[in-house]
Amino acid sequence: MTQLEHARAGDITPAMHQVAETEKVDVELLRTRVAEGTVVIPLNNSHLNINPVGIGEGLLIKVNANIGTSGDEVDLQEELSKLQAATDAKADTIMDLSTGGDTRSVLEAIMKRSPVPVGTVPIYQAAVEAVRGQGGIIHMTPDLIFAAVEEHARKGVDFMTIHAGVTVAALERLRSQGRITDIVSRGGAFLATWMLYHKAENPFYEGFDRLLSVASEHDITLSLGDGLRPGSLADATDRAQIQELLTLGELAQRAWNAGVQVMIEGPGHVPLDQVEAQVVLQKKLCGGAPFYVLGPLVTDIAAGHDHIACAIGGAVAGMAGADFLCYVTPSEHLRLPSVEDVREGVIAARIAAHAADIARGRKDAIDKDKEMSRARKNLDWERQISLSIDPSKAREYRSGSKPSSNDVCTMCGEFCAIKIVREYFGS
Repeated sequence: MTQLEHARAGDITPAMHQVAETEKVDVELLRTRVAEGTVVIPLNNSHLNINPVGIGEGLLIKVNANIGTSGDEVDLQEELSKLQAATDAKADTIMDLSTGGDTRSVLEAIMKRSPVPVGTVPIYQAAVEAVRGQGGIIHMTPDLIFAAVEEHARKGVDFMTIHAGVTVAALERLRSQGRITDIVSRGGAFLATWMLYHKAENPFYEGFDRLLSVASEHDITLSLGDGLRPGSLADATDRAQIQELLTLGELAQRAWNAGVQVMIEGPGHVPLDQVEAQVVLQKKLCGGAPFYVLGPLVTDIAAGHDHIACAIGGAVAGMAGADFLCYVTPSEHLRLPSVEDVREGVIAARIAAHAADIARGRKDAIDKDKEMSRARKNLDWERQISLSIDPSKAREYRSGSKPSSNDVCTMCGEFCAIKIVREYFGS
């Protein structure tokens, strides 16, 4: 049985107990939300020795970190170092997006070492194999695509991005409307290329029941991907994007009917004033399924600093109801991220998630900030560092600029405002 089926039967699984304890929420309320589909616990029934993570309504906003090789950068040890950097920075999940080298070995190594749930995009493996074996993406077959899904399921992958909403009708709508950036999703582009060449429907859409069978057997959480997400602010909230979202809402209902956990992926590049509307629309059209957003990036011109653009959009999306933030690194659009890029991306996304949790009234998030404020008033520097989202950087800055007196910092020194007035206002 899947977590969803257990929840519907009234069973509280060990994973639900653990998530409820971690989140400090009532376990029966959590079970109800899993049963309704507004919370998912991505946990392949053969993936052992990881801490389960809850994503969705009433829970802390989670952060995902993408790692993985490319055709130009293939270094397994580098990817494992990124895995370590991401989990050290407290990413809640990892996705392996490898497309270069021995992708099977990379995934196996990540699965063995990751202490958190792991996601993949199986169409990547199918595309790589078609290119290497037959010379092009057009040589993928539905059987090859589903073989990749089944292989990842057997290896213990907890959630999979599946671009089932890239349909023939959606592609025609995209073509007739036109865009600046067309399709920027790799998975979406792979499928669109295959569909247009073969004049055939998306195998994931046409064979969705086959997909549900695999997901049900292994308790895979389906992350229904936004293959037509906007890659430009000018393309946001267009007809093609909404066409895909309508389809994803229908597929989510089919997944729930089959007892399969599901979440919905979202954009992408979105102007700040449209972010809230995007979240509200997704929640309405997709029955309250957890919403997993890439960013959103609120400007197209932050190259080299896209983790900041992502954090701005992620905070607004989270405040509006998004449940899961996929990080963006400073090197987005420019290169495969380095270990330091991964760390910076996770920290930026975690700041956004925490800010949104405060705006949503999460008491534990609010209390953390109050505790930091008290530590600042008390000039307790060690406590301030330990409470920081990024303690290592806080300590580096503190130790790298020594004040004349240990109870102040070099920004204000003897003119520290807190120190000057503290005697009058009391401790």
